[in-house]
Amino acid sequence: MAEKKTKKAGPETSGEATEAVETVETNETVEAVEETTEAVEETPEIVEAVEAPVATEAPVNPEKFLKDFNWHNYEEGIDQVDDKQLKEFEKLVSENFVDTLNDEVVMGEVIHISDRDAIIDINAKSEGVISLNEFRYNPNLKVGDKVEVLIDVREDATGQLVLSHRKARVIKAWDRVNNAHDTGEIVNGFVKCRTKGGMIVDVFGIEAFLPGSQIDVKPIRDYDQYVNKTMEFKVVKINHEFKNIVVSHKALIEADIEEQKKEIIGQLEKGQVLEGIVKNITSYGVFIDLGGVDGLIHITDLSWSRINHPNEIVELDQKLNVVILDFDEDKSRIQLGLKQLSKHPWEALADGVKVGDKVKGRVVVIADYGAFIEVEEGVEGLVHVSEMSWSTHLRSAQDFVSVGDEIEAVILTLDREDRKMSLGIKQLTPDPWTDITGKYPVGSHHTGIVRNFTNFGVFVELEEGIDGLIYISDLSWTKKIKHPSEFCNVGDKLDVVVLELDVEGRKLSLGHKQTTDNPWDKYETEFALGTTHTAEVSEIVDKGATVEFNEDIVAFVPTRHLEKEDGKKLKKGESAEFKIIEFNKEFKRVVASHTAVFKEEEIANVKAAAAKAEAQAAEAKPTLGDANDQLQALKDKMDAKAKKAKK
Repeated sequence: MAEKKTKKAGPETSGEATEAVETVETNETVEAVEETTEAVEETPEIVEAVEAPVATEAPVNPEKFLKDFNWHNYEEGIDQVDDKQLKEFEKLVSENFVDTLNDEVVMGEVIHISDRDAIIDINAKSEGVISLNEFRYNPNLKVGDKVEVLIDVREDATGQLVLSHRKARVIKAWDRVNNAHDTGEIVNGFVKCRTKGGMIVDVFGIEAFLPGSQIDVKPIRDYDQYVNKTMEFKVVKINHEFKNIVVSHKALIEADIEEQKKEIIGQLEKGQVLEGIVKNITSYGVFIDLGGVDGLIHITDLSWSRINHPNEIVELDQKLNVVILDFDEDKSRIQLGLKQLSKHPWEALADGVKVGDKVKGRVVVIADYGAFIEVEEGVEGLVHVSEMSWSTHLRSAQDFVSVGDEIEAVILTLDREDRKMSLGIKQLTPDPWTDITGKYPVGSHHTGIVRNFTNFGVFVELEEGIDGLIYISDLSWTKKIKHPSEFCNVGDKLDVVVLELDVEGRKLSLGHKQTTDNPWDKYETEFALGTTHTAEVSEIVDKGATVEFNEDIVAFVPTRHLEKEDGKKLKKGESAEFKIIEFNKEFKRVVASHTAVFKEEEIANVKAAAAKAEAQAAEAKPTLGDANDQLQALKDKMDAKAKKAKK
């Protein structure tokens, strides 16, 4: 460590007082200080001959002594220095020395390089030592180079000046980055590596993030081509809290491109044909580079035929001619077309194609209501789902055809002006309703397949195109059915009878219960009014109970008719005799009573007892002769009493 010491010379014995500055150097000579010292020595204002009066023994005048006394020297201990000299000295110091304040960035000079360190002179009282690790980015560092350093510690415990080049670079780099962000200055950066979503760029020694979308105006397919390259960037965002920097290369060229776009758009005309290059392909269209400005070909403008994705027609970097359909000068949007360069297929459709002709085509689109068939390139016809089968039971178009199927159809309608065509598939087969009366006359028995349900019945298919309806009331003679699904399932086979036939309306009414005899005809006699039957109480319901006499007859017993002879009510599972008190064949209603059974017996017993009493009374009733005898006996008795009274 080099130290600089300065000492002041005292007055000489010759009687002349002079001031001189000597510089003692232990390691190195600082030329600036020597020049300053020489300048001070040569300045006549500084070096003056002061004639000292010869000491005499003359008496001292107190007033004069006090007047001439050097009070400044007495109080401060030094002679007073002229202000002009002091200012000149301060100027020389400020020009040749620096303030060694902590955390201050200053310029230094490399004065020596060892194997591990570099000695840096910052014009302080001592030099600083910095590890060469902080200069790894600059392998060509040499003596005499000027470098920025941060004064970490002005003087440590050993008196050493502690400097840092790395910290100085970071501080200066952030200052430059902030300035570049505020002023929009273009900066150079080195692309270090790839990262998720973009690249890492070294800007002034600080790592910045370059998003993939900010590399170029064109989509980037190979990010590795930018690694280890130096490029120009614009600082677009700084997060001071997290020390994050975002840069953009795209922003540098966008302004020029926008101006170029306006200029190109100003020269465009609708219907103009231009050559372009496929720049990007999306699911909804293709972006075309027209030489500095982009246009979009929507997927519907690529081909007269239906396509699922634009890559079926074009590929990246392909050159092709396009026509300008429309453009927006304000928003710089250009709508392009490719199919418009060729004649519309409907215009090329042969004049011989007419209604009733059979055509072949490929299924390109399937919807719920039908399928679109491409009969020629760009010419499509719709087969409605109702035209796919003679069946009146409509199903989804997917049940009949699939995308890509090659099918044959009949042209039903053809409108060349509106470019519409309707097709039919079922017309290729005979209409099954043409001879319906011969195949399915009223009263004939058949077997069909359950196709679907409604709330009011079941649709049964007898053959393809022939469906009939079984009303819910015609499913069973005995069961009470709330919904057809309680009786059968879709796909089940049912025996049916044709009940009604409407050829014009294409309606067929069927019945299932009519395939068997009506058991209620037999039950009308078996369960006639007043007949008695024995059964168990199956269920206790509101207002009464139900009793199952067999699998078809379920009778209802009102609550008041559940009473037994002992006054108690019948319970579930209890067996007893029941008397039929109501039978309705039409509504399949049967009402029974247990109470009526024993109450009628009581009535019969009462009637029998009354009859017996009447019979007994009749037997005991006197005859006319007997009555006369009795009357005669009574008269005789009365006469005897009268005689006795007279006596």
